[in-house]
Amino acid sequence: MAISRYDTEAVVSQLQGEINRMFGNLNDPEGSSATAEWIPAVDVREYAAHFELLIDLPGVDPKTVDITMDNGLLTISGERRDSKRAQGNNQEPVRQQRNERRIGRFHRRFVLPDTVDAEKVVAAGRDGVLEISNPKQPKAAPRRISVNS
Repeated sequence: MAISRYDTEAVVSQLQGEINRMFGNLNDPEGSSATAEWIPAVDVREYAAHFELLIDLPGVDPKTVDITMDNGLLTISGERRDSKRAQGNNQEPVRQQRNERRIGRFHRRFVLPDTVDAEKVVAAGRDGVLEISNPKQPKAAPRRISVNS
């Protein structure tokens, strides 16, 4: 029996790719994650009174991000541009370059529960993180109904 190494990083990377592919909206080619050039990482947190999304967008001006809410579907899209074209200081051409930061269009969609109050969603950006707070609607308190005779 041969022993082979199990590459956990490759498995996790493949799983992340499959999750991103599954949750892309295939019915909308313009808004599909398949058309996005990169996908920002997002943390989703639920609190008693609201949901919070924390989206990593370093190098993206929060004012240029398009955020829409339509029938419980929160859509976040925008673009990260190359801050410096392949030029060094004093317009000297770059002799060698390695790019690890993704640039181009990004797109994410989230289906939010009916408990979110769409009229009170707010967003703020700082330190390369876009924070979107989605307040929950107050629950209707049960009440006693008396029967008139």
